[in-house]
Amino acid sequence: MNSTIYSSPMGSLFIAEEDGYIVEISFMDADTRRKFSAAVTDSKLHTAAADKGMISNSAVLDACIRELEAYFAGTLREFTVPIRLTGTDFRMKVWAELMLIPYGTTISYKDLALRIGQPSAMRAVGGANHHNPVSIIVPCHRVVGSSGTLTGYGGGLGNKAFLLELEAGQL
Repeated sequence: MNSTIYSSPMGSLFIAEEDGYIVEISFMDADTRRKFSAAVTDSKLHTAAADKGMISNSAVLDACIRELEAYFAGTLREFTVPIRLTGTDFRMKVWAELMLIPYGTTISYKDLALRIGQPSAMRAVGGANHHNPVSIIVPCHRVVGSSGTLTGYGGGLGNKAFLLELEAGQL
């Protein structure tokens, strides 16, 4: 596994790749730092350089960072970097449906539960979103409460609001 810390407009993101696939993008809060302290110590960790050139020994990590840069600049709407998700069948179903939510739009947890054919699974859908291992690329930030309110986001509601405002062209 190769990993890097990327300084995004929302703060530091931990990005990991394995076998040519992005397997994790996590917000670097205190819990994430503790969770990944061993991985960061043992892996080939690189901090994103200001020049945004080749910043790691992984072409996939570099491609991911370039795509994140373009996304944050408002010029990328669809990621192409390869990702690999692992989880329960239910989570995989939810994450696959998340990938179908168009850039700049939102749906409710209820709508997402309906889309996967489990209309009473709104809380379970929220749980699957919370365990999304590849934040931003798998756009769980596009899921909101039934009234349109921002609810639940592993990266914090401020970051969820930031991402939705970015996609709405309000930044």
